[in-house]
Amino acid sequence: MVGSTAGSMLRATWRRAALAATAVSRSRLTAPTRGLRLRVADHALHSAVPSEAVLRPLYMDVQATTPLDPRVLDAMLPYLVNYYGNPHSRTHAYGWESEAAMERARQQVATLIGADPREIIFTSGATESNNIAIKGVARFYRSRKKHVVTTQTEHKCVLDSCRSLEAEGFRVTYLPVQKSGIIDLKELEAAIQPDTSLVSVMTVNNEIGVKQPIAEIGRICSSRKVYFHTDAAQAVGKIPLDVNDMKIDLMSISGHKLYGPKGVGAIYIRRRPRVRVEALQSGGGQERGMRSGTVPTPLVVGLGAACELAQQEMEYDHKRISKLAERLIEKIMSSLPDVVMNGDPKQHYPGCINLSFAYVEGESLLMALKDVALSSGRFGIGRFTTEEEVDYTVEKCIHHVKRLREMSPLWEMVQDGIDLKSIKWTQH
Repeated sequence: MVGSTAGSMLRATWRRAALAATAVSRSRLTAPTRGLRLRVADHALHSAVPSEAVLRPLYMDVQATTPLDPRVLDAMLPYLVNYYGNPHSRTHAYGWESEAAMERARQQVATLIGADPREIIFTSGATESNNIAIKGVARFYRSRKKHVVTTQTEHKCVLDSCRSLEAEGFRVTYLPVQKSGIIDLKELEAAIQPDTSLVSVMTVNNEIGVKQPIAEIGRICSSRKVYFHTDAAQAVGKIPLDVNDMKIDLMSISGHKLYGPKGVGAIYIRRRPRVRVEALQSGGGQERGMRSGTVPTPLVVGLGAACELAQQEMEYDHKRISKLAERLIEKIMSSLPDVVMNGDPKQHYPGCINLSFAYVEGESLLMALKDVALSSGRFGIGRFTTEEEVDYTVEKCIHHVKRLREMSPLWEMVQDGIDLKSIKWTQH
C-alpha cells in the first residue's frame, strides 16, 4: 500500500513537471510508469534523455543517490520559475523573497540536527563540506597544531583531503577498524596527541552501513580539546542526530542522500565554543565568509524541504526500511548457504545491506543482475523501495548465486567434502 502510494505521488509530480514543460516547449510529455521489474522512461525532449524504448532496472542503490521526493520538487518549483531573485540582492523584493526562502531552509537543516541556523553553511555537497572541515580546520590552526586523526574506511574525499594535508607537512593518523567495521575507542584515545587539531570519523559507512559510536567519540574529543568532524552524508535524516548531545563540532551533509536535489549540501560549524576554518574559496564572502558564491535558492529550498520531511518521517521510514531489510536478509540467508553479512549486526543502519557470497565473485554477480541497479554486494533500501522490488531482487540474486556457484571449481570441491584450507596451492 505504501509502495503504491509513493508511486502515485511520484507519478503525480512528474505529470505536473511535464505539463509545465509542455507549455514552454509545445511538445507533449508522458508521465513515467513504474513497473515491478522495469522502469520505463519518458519520451525524451533531447536525445540525452532515455526514450520510451529504453527499459530500466529496479533501483536498489540508495547509498549512491536517492530519488528526489516529489514533495521536495513541489517546494523547489516556484524558485526555479517565478522567484528567481539573487538571495544576496538586498535592494529589492526579488532578493528578499529568495533570502527569506534560503533562511527558512537553513532553519530546517539546523532543526534536523539540533543546531542553531547560524551554524549551517550551504555548500555544493558533502565532498565540499568534507574539504572545508578537514583542510579548513587544519590550515587555520596550523601554527600550533599539525596533526589530524581519521580512519582507513572514510569516504575518498576525506582520505584525499588528508593526503593533501600530508603534502603540506601535516601528520595524519589513519586508524584501522575492527572486524565489525567499528573503530577501537582506545586506539583513538592513544592516537590523539598534544598537537592534534581534528578527528574525522564517518557516522554511517556508505559501503557496509556500520554506525560508529559518534557520541563516545565526541566525548573523547571534547575531553582532549580536539575538534570532532563527522561525515554524516549517509546518516542525516535516517537516524536521530544531535550535534550538542553528541559533541560534534563539524558535520557534513548531502542533499541527494536524503531525497533532496543533487548539487547541494551543508556543513555544520559550531559557534560556541567557536570553531574557526580557513575558507577554501575566494569571492563575495557569502555564507559568513566561509563559502563564497551565490547560494542556489531552488537547491537549498529543496535541501531544507528534504530535511523537514526526514524529521517528520524518520521513525516511520526506519521501521519500514528495517522490515524490508529483514525480509531481504532472511530470504537470502534461508535459501543460500555460506552467505556473510558484513559489518556489525547491531550497530548498523538497516537500509545498507552488504553481503558476501562465498565462491562467487562480486563483479560476476553484479553483471548477472542486469535488471537490478546495485553496487557489488551492497543492497540499498530506501523510502520508495517496495516489498515487490525486494522479493524480485532476492529471487534473482538466489538464482544467479546458485548458477555461478555451479560454475565454480572451488564450490564443486567443497561439495565433494574437500577442505580448501588443507590444499597446498602452488604458483605457476
